[in-house]
Amino acid sequence: MRGLRLFVRPFERADDVEIRAFLDRQTEDVEARLSNFAWDATPAACGLLGKLLGDIVAVVALEITSDAIRIKDIVVARDLRKKWIGRVMIREVEQLAVKMDRRRLIVDDACGADEFFRRVGFRFEGERWVRVVAS
Repeated sequence: MRGLRLFVRPFERADDVEIRAFLDRQTEDVEARLSNFAWDATPAACGLLGKLLGDIVAVVALEITSDAIRIKDIVVARDLRKKWIGRVMIREVEQLAVKMDRRRLIVDDACGADEFFRRVGFRFEGERWVRVVAS
């Protein structure tokens, strides 16, 4: 892992099978995860995937709103957790928010990852996690 560079890009419809296989290997509740990553007709359905040596190691499902980017889910490969991959993915989402002139990242359901979101700069506001994006 040391010295390798994480390649992050938006996912495309052609990635569907590979993303589903990745989620199947990484999560216990596959159907719940797939519902967040399912392709639908909504133009806001999008996300980022992270690859190391050609293999998917992280995915982030996003929804673009008029004033924010909503992180619907984030999954990092079990054997690569605690290696800053999640942080890199959040940094990429933040850079996307700046380019799109969105000032907040929002997480409605942290799926048990409250500590991760706190560590990467989110604050709990009401019933959701929010991070203000610096421009």
